[in-house]
Formats: sequence, structure tokens, C-alpha cells
Amino acid sequence: MSERRIIFGLHAVRAAVKYDPGRVIEAWVEHGRRDRRMQQLLQALQALDVPLHRVGRQDLDRLTGGAAHQGVAIAYSGQPPAGEEDLWRLLDGLEEPPFLLVLDQVQDPHNLGACLRSADAAGVHAVIAPRDNAVGLTPTVHKVASGAAGTMPFFQVTNLARVLRQLQERGIWIIGAAGEAETRLYEADLTGPLALVLGAEDSGLRRLTREHCDLLVRIPMQGRVESLNVAVAAGVLLFEALRQRLTAAENAVD
Repeated sequence: MSERRIIFGLHAVRAAVKYDPGRVIEAWVEHGRRDRRMQQLLQALQALDVPLHRVGRQDLDRLTGGAAHQGVAIAYSGQPPAGEEDLWRLLDGLEEPPFLLVLDQVQDPHNLGACLRSADAAGVHAVIAPRDNAVGLTPTVHKVASGAAGTMPFFQVTNLARVLRQLQERGIWIIGAAGEAETRLYEADLTGPLALVLGAEDSGLRRLTREHCDLLVRIPMQGRVESLNVAVAAGVLLFEALRQRLTAAENAVD
């Protein structure tokens, strides 16, 4: 069953219209906006033949709960997050080593949105998160992800530890990020079947999640801060993995 949700912001709405136009149900546009980006988006919305409302800024404020909507919002009939069976089907269909991002109880929608965006840019095949005590695909996630919430496969699972164990049984190497780890990120082999695991904003990896990791790595820190925001840390890990994987592929061709 689909889920009706409100999506707002130029990037998020534009991505929904471009990649999944059939799920746009209704649209609201601030009547005073006449800049080029808004006019282009307005033309795209008009072409969808859905109810289009010209409203005041206060109406959009009420619709979006006072969020930074940038003058546009849509009602979107999105698919509910996929589950474990969908994840196994995706992995079975891959023709290259899996490259996964696992987020253990990340609760800030801005962080999830940024992680989805980085995962999409780094070529990750799927992002996995637990169903409980973790943020889902909220309107803010869509806005921050700038389209990646609609293009990046996102799976919410009931038992993350069990899923990690099943990933290991499939030959996928599980590497978790922990500030106290002995191994530095740049010393780890991030080629081949891989799942990178990051923990919650304040508490990091849970004990069971940590126990299911094959290796823990840390990002070398040179300044006075003790840790990075989870979305920043995800970007560092993902693009180091991408660098290694591209280098390995180039060496294989040579």
C-alpha cells in the first residue's frame, strides 16, 4: 500500500516530478514566486495534469508545518520502505559486488537525507536501517536528499543484527565505524562485497551491531573535536570505499 506524504522544497519536488511523476497527486505553489527555477518547475507540474493550487506563503507554512518549503509542496503517493525480502531480491539481482550502507538508529532526518544523497553519489546499491528508533522517509529527508530519497533503494528491517548475520553468510564484509577502533579507515580493504555500518548521532553503534561487524575502523582525527556528524562520517567512509573500488577496477583492466 502506498503512503501519502507531503514533500516540499525545490530539489525534492523537482526530483519527484522527474523520477516518479506518476506518484504526484496534488501540488501547491506560492503565487508570488516568479523566478526561473520556479517557473520551470511550475511548467513540469502543469504537464502532469494534477490539481495545482496557487496559494499564499502562510498556506504553505501551515501545510508543511513551518518548514523551509521554498514556495512549493506536493502530495506524493510514495511506496512504503521496502523490507528484508525486497533486500534479498535486490542483492540476488546484482551483477557486481554489493556495496551497502547500514545506519544503526539514525534519528535525525537531516542526517538520513544527507546519507542517502552521499550514498547515491558514491554508487551504493542500498541503504539499510532498522524500523524501530530510526527516522524513515519523512518530507525533510526528501528535501535534504535532493532526489536521492526517490532513487536510492532504502530498506527498513525489523532485526538489524539478524540482517547483518545474513549479509555475512552471503560473503559480504561488514565494517563498522567506531572512534576507538585500532584500525584506521585508510588501512582497511574496502573492495569486494561490503557493508559500511554507522551508528546513531550520539551513542554510535549498538552492542549487538558492533558484535556483528567483521572489522571496526576509525576516521583519523587531527583536530580537537572527538567525532564527526554521522552524515559527514558516512561521506568520508563511502568515498574512501569508492576510491579503493575504482582503483581496484582500473588495476584489473591493466
